[in-house]
Amino acid sequence: MKNFIIRAITAIVFVVVLVGCIEYSAESMAALFAFITCLSVREFCHIINKQEGVQVNVFITSLASTLLFGAFFLYCGNYCDATIFLPFLASMIYLLVAELYLKHPNPIVNWAYIMMAQIYVALPFSLLNVLGYTSDPAHPLVLNYQWILPLSIFFFLWANDTGAYLTGWGLSRYIPYKLFPRISPKKSWIGSIGGGLLTLGVAALIYTWEASEGQTTLTLLQWMGLGLTVVFFGTWGDLVESLLKRTLGIKDSGNILPGHGGMLDRFDSSLLAIPAAVIYLHLLQMG
Repeated sequence: MKNFIIRAITAIVFVVVLVGCIEYSAESMAALFAFITCLSVREFCHIINKQEGVQVNVFITSLASTLLFGAFFLYCGNYCDATIFLPFLASMIYLLVAELYLKHPNPIVNWAYIMMAQIYVALPFSLLNVLGYTSDPAHPLVLNYQWILPLSIFFFLWANDTGAYLTGWGLSRYIPYKLFPRISPKKSWIGSIGGGLLTLGVAALIYTWEASEGQTTLTLLQWMGLGLTVVFFGTWGDLVESLLKRTLGIKDSGNILPGHGGMLDRFDSSLLAIPAAVIYLHLLQMG
């Protein structure tokens, strides 16, 4: 009972802070997720460094990820040109060259995990800035912050998790077909279907709310398509992190969130869902 209360309080605070920061302003969103990016990469480096023969520079790798997020924010918001990415590039060059002098037993492994930290963890969070800024049709060079798209990703992920849990809990005993038993024995096909259906309902609610406010970010079918994209890739993101933890022989990526594990445990689904959403929305624009 005590653990349930701790989990509930943590979840409520987490949702309030995340929703509040994304909705309030671009700056508050950027500040929150720059912090989340740094903590997540730091956590990734710590669990990786527990493996034999791995010695990743936690501080510089975490700093590089924060520089990447900041560069995306300033570039996507049209505050700076592409030169803002130079500090990130310099930090990556340092991490590569440093292995020449540190004499670690397996520098290639260190390089691989450094790159993975940026591509697997830092880049998806940075792409929230791509979702958050849209051009003004009347003035193409003017970019406006639209909080609904980045926030919708998390609404869809939460709906998918909730629908999958409730449907799986209620029906998996009658339809006991596992989704991916080798990696995540608890996930079922019926739970995934339930999560997808609830996500479609949330997509319809977002569209209805936008219509009532006189906004037209996406059509109903496009919102539903985005929701399903998040469902599929969010599920794969969850499974990817599960495979990572199984390979490393750990249960949780950390303990920074009481009752919920680490940052990677909390954001695992979003690490594939965010890039997939960016691709989906850009394909819509090309069409």
